[in-house]
Amino acid sequence: MKLAAFLLVAIPAMAQVTVKDALVKHWKTSQDFTLAVAKLMPADSYGYKPVPEELSFSQVLIQVAGANLGACANASGTKRPTVPQLIMDGASGKAELDKETVVQFLNDSFVFCNQAIATMTSEKLDAQAGPENRRMTGFEWLWAYFTHTAHHRGQLEVYLRLKGIKPPDYEF
Repeated sequence: MKLAAFLLVAIPAMAQVTVKDALVKHWKTSQDFTLAVAKLMPADSYGYKPVPEELSFSQVLIQVAGANLGACANASGTKRPTVPQLIMDGASGKAELDKETVVQFLNDSFVFCNQAIATMTSEKLDAQAGPENRRMTGFEWLWAYFTHTAHHRGQLEVYLRLKGIKPPDYEF
């Protein structure tokens, strides 16, 4: 009886997690955490820059979202969604975008990535993709831009702290 109980507990613990499963899980976690950071900044501070040389809070979020779209399209072989001109203008500083528009674009980029990753095969994860001068495997594209998001999210947490706002706690 004790052996059977042990096996019922041990067998699921020994089940393998695939690379794809891990990517799906952690990109979703990244989405939730990045959106939590984005939502903490007050709407009237989306244009905030700690120093003139830095991107604004809004511009960093737009850059993360745009990079997500490109990386996930390259990795999965799916068509990259078109970025609206208003967003492009916000990224370049030609237009100030409201918080709602930026958060929606950021969320949409993660939805696209999560869907793209969920449909990828192990062959797609191993296949070379991207422009000739920047070939990487599908996995490398996802890993690199997961890291890119984490880098910029850390930057945005500093922006929050400079405004006296405590960033959310990371949840695994």
